[in-house]
Amino acid sequence: MLDTLVTSKTRLKLILRFFFNPSSSAYLKELSKEFDESSNAVRIELNRFEQAGLLKAEASGNKKVYQANQLHPLYNDIHSIISKTIGIDQIVDEVVAKLGDVEEAYITGDFAIGKNGKTIDILLTGYNIDKDFLHRLIDKTESIINRKIRYLIISPDETASHLGDGKGTMLIWKKEF
Repeated sequence: MLDTLVTSKTRLKLILRFFFNPSSSAYLKELSKEFDESSNAVRIELNRFEQAGLLKAEASGNKKVYQANQLHPLYNDIHSIISKTIGIDQIVDEVVAKLGDVEEAYITGDFAIGKNGKTIDILLTGYNIDKDFLHRLIDKTESIINRKIRYLIISPDETASHLGDGKGTMLIWKKEF
């Protein structure tokens, strides 16, 4: 759907990369390799986003590291559009909130670092999660968002060992106590 609004494939990849996960950061050569695009094409788009104030850049050694500017007035709107396009809002509303004793839900893998993909990886922490209900909701959600959903359920005690340093994960839901 976004590809009809944003015709530049490089620009679209950058929007997904930076505006889905606010902690995502990258430098030019990393993005060029990840997107399989020329560094010049990526540089042009990065400069446009930076000039518009949508991206901020910091020097890190001899590299310029880019990250979404969460203070930009359009950041929340762009993030919301990306989440709806990917289907995260469906996952949270339809899968996580109605499963039982879920304490936290994370996106892991490619989507957590802002890469587009055909599979969404979810990590659920909690107890007594209704797996039959989860399967029915995942089937329904997959047909709506046209993506596969892969999940892992762990106890809250196992969270730290599965998340490691937290890179490549994004908290999308947390139970309020």
